[in-house]
Amino acid sequence: MTSPSPSAEDHLTRISAPEGVSPGTGYSHVVWGTGRFVAVSGQCAFDEKGEVVGEGDAGAQARQVFENLRRCLAAAGAGFEDVVKLTYFVTDVAHLPAVRAARDEVIAPDRLPASSAVQVAALFRPELLLEVEAFAVVPPGR
Repeated sequence: MTSPSPSAEDHLTRISAPEGVSPGTGYSHVVWGTGRFVAVSGQCAFDEKGEVVGEGDAGAQARQVFENLRRCLAAAGAGFEDVVKLTYFVTDVAHLPAVRAARDEVIAPDRLPASSAVQVAALFRPELLLEVEAFAVVPPGR
């Protein structure tokens, strides 16, 4: 078993490979913490005017999605270092490398959250390629 790794804030612990479970590639299997729970609704590639960013471009959409997540987390006093779970909804699993690249720009490799990825037939608008929701735990006192 990989030993738990607490974050610098000591409010989150991540286990990438619990005993008897194959190590995750690019995510932690288990994350827990103490503090205030924050749920961020699924974010899509909309700018502040509600216009789609990067139509047909999974990388551009993913970067906008993570920017939207950053703004939502900040509104709750949280940051990507507090994220314990990400759920990815993609219209094609071929978009996952672009999503991971955008994620890796904002989340350090030693702070990877638990994650799930689901291919869906469609999102609520045909030009959208992905949606990402986040759960975070903010340390007490922040």
